[in-house]
Amino acid sequence: MAVKPAPSGEAPAGRLAGRWVPWLVIGMWVVLAAFMVPLSGKLSSVTTDKAVDTLPASAESTKVAVLEDSLPDGDDNTFVFVYHRAGGMTDADRATVERHYNTLAKRYPPKVAAPDGGEDEGPPTRSSTDGKAMMFTLSVSTAYGGPETIVGPLRDAAKDRPAGLELDVTGPAAVDGDMDAVFDGIDVQVLLTTIVVVTLLLILTYRSPVLWFIPLVAVGAAALTAMATVYLLVKGFGIVVNDQNSALLTILVFGVGTDYALLIISRYRETLHHHENVRVAMVHALRGAAPAIVASAATVVAGLLCLLVADLNSTSGLGPIGAAGILCALVAMLTLFPAVLVVLGRRIFWPAIPRFSTAVEEKPGLWGRLGTAIARRRWVATLGLLGVLGVLATGLAANTGALREQDQFLSAPESVTGFTVLRQHFPELGGQPMTVFTRPAYQERVLDAVKGTRGVALATPDQTSGGWAGISVFPKDAPDTAAEYDTIKRVRTAVHAVSGAEAIVGGPSAENLDTEVTTSRDEKLVIPLMLAVVLIILGLLLRAIVAPLVLMATVIVSFAAAFGGSVFVFDTILGFKGIDYSVPLLAFLFLVALGVDYNIFLASRAREEAVRLGTGAGVLKALSATGGVITSAGLVLAATFAVLATLPLVMLIEVGFLVAFGVLLDALLVRSVLVPALTLLIGRRIWWPSRLSRPAAELPDGQQSLADDEEPTLQR
Repeated sequence: MAVKPAPSGEAPAGRLAGRWVPWLVIGMWVVLAAFMVPLSGKLSSVTTDKAVDTLPASAESTKVAVLEDSLPDGDDNTFVFVYHRAGGMTDADRATVERHYNTLAKRYPPKVAAPDGGEDEGPPTRSSTDGKAMMFTLSVSTAYGGPETIVGPLRDAAKDRPAGLELDVTGPAAVDGDMDAVFDGIDVQVLLTTIVVVTLLLILTYRSPVLWFIPLVAVGAAALTAMATVYLLVKGFGIVVNDQNSALLTILVFGVGTDYALLIISRYRETLHHHENVRVAMVHALRGAAPAIVASAATVVAGLLCLLVADLNSTSGLGPIGAAGILCALVAMLTLFPAVLVVLGRRIFWPAIPRFSTAVEEKPGLWGRLGTAIARRRWVATLGLLGVLGVLATGLAANTGALREQDQFLSAPESVTGFTVLRQHFPELGGQPMTVFTRPAYQERVLDAVKGTRGVALATPDQTSGGWAGISVFPKDAPDTAAEYDTIKRVRTAVHAVSGAEAIVGGPSAENLDTEVTTSRDEKLVIPLMLAVVLIILGLLLRAIVAPLVLMATVIVSFAAAFGGSVFVFDTILGFKGIDYSVPLLAFLFLVALGVDYNIFLASRAREEAVRLGTGAGVLKALSATGGVITSAGLVLAATFAVLATLPLVMLIEVGFLVAFGVLLDALLVRSVLVPALTLLIGRRIWWPSRLSRPAAELPDGQQSLADDEEPTLQR
């Protein structure tokens, strides 16, 4: 059917359509860029991955870390050198070990801690009982640099050794150094990979040699502004930004910003058929698209800010970081992006340039035909899709444990393999050491309590300084295992029972344990709060109760299916050794917050159409109008998060895959099939208690609502 364009005098565009407006907006962004671009490069200088910065100040391991830093040489980096030969150590091997120690001790004076925690007269080397390995511990002052800068030179200095003598440099500092090496340059890698992915998808979407470049420029400006804004937030409010959150910021801005661009371009292309003046066409396009985009951004920002109640600093910091990214993307895509499109005119769509015409043919299209099929088989669509989602969700029943720090790497580095060798030849030193601090007068009593604790292999007194006495404790079990965590809990219980000692237990594994416990506590607080906030916002937006409840139920079911399916992939196909403790909360955050985007795009349009056509025909019209945009947006967002799966860290791969899979599941099946089918089944009652839920006879102003048993059809 032919659709006539709106008359030139209808719905005037006003001053926003003035010739000077686009140029003024672009000029303002140029001025803003002059201030923000230099600041964006400073974000990496304020990122931190230290547990003491991530954990809350109340955590026991945090208190230990603070005390260690306050002691003389307390912030030293500890490395463990493990030499081993399958046929047994030779005299030349032993001489080499002592020579290496002497060389390194002179290069990095003054303190060298012996394996038993004391100070030795000679080289603190230790031979294994099987005669196949030797080791020594080296403490290197932070004055020589962090673990990431020291571990390489240490390994290079020990390369001169007899043939067949193997060496692994491990220890807490070596693990930190190898982890830092993974994150080194990750921001640039994520940014470049994301740009390439988004560029390819935009070219495929628009099949234009030039149009793809405009969203990319606008989103790039938003990303740089977001990075500068986060830097200012860190400097002004002291929020914690780690490398993971910095990478997620880039992904969020590019993914969400491109989604907004797709929605605006879709509306703009439509209005160009009805308005000859491109500025007027853009004003009308923004009037149609901006409310849904603003509502979507507000909902995502509100969901992200729920993270502020989390105890884990890195989690609570992600709230304002993500919110800043979303707001920067929103402002850029509603100002800079439309301004550039208007300045370039219709030719930016070449070769498929939308022409102003007195008659525009509106075709049903793929999504219109899909809507008709859903309307005819609504029960089949609903039950069939719920069955598919239910099968995927069964993966949640898998017995998947928490991912150990040593298993975080896609390819195990030397520090991780070194721990395995250390456990083979020195089982009493194979776990990550714990540090116990107590008041000096109670050191002996606390030491006895620790030695009598099950799971402890070795406990020795350490230095006394600043009103505190230290004790080094080596657990029997491998690092970051449930058995080791149980030992840490037992040690804490034992030392806390010594009245007056004020004993506290920390160390790398204790920090990981406290992080896991804090994350679990945060999940129980943040997830219900986020659901409540998003539900309230949906209720206010749709002016209903039933519709928000239905939409939130589909989001939760979609998340369960995505998580269950991902667990199966991680366990069976990729062979990962667990799920990182931070993944469930991050995945829930992104899938719920971003899934609401598509809910708003579809539901707000469905409500708008329901006023004119009734609920049944209205939701089909909404699906026909938004199905292509939602699908394209889902593909882009999924692809941007999939960028994380290209990084060599298991945790980021898990987050990237899970969110990408969940977004595709939501955009292609849940939002495009399940929600329309449920809406058709429930009928007008989905808008209860608003007046749209009443029978047609009760609606004022001539509004219509189809009866529940009427067959909805698209009115063309």
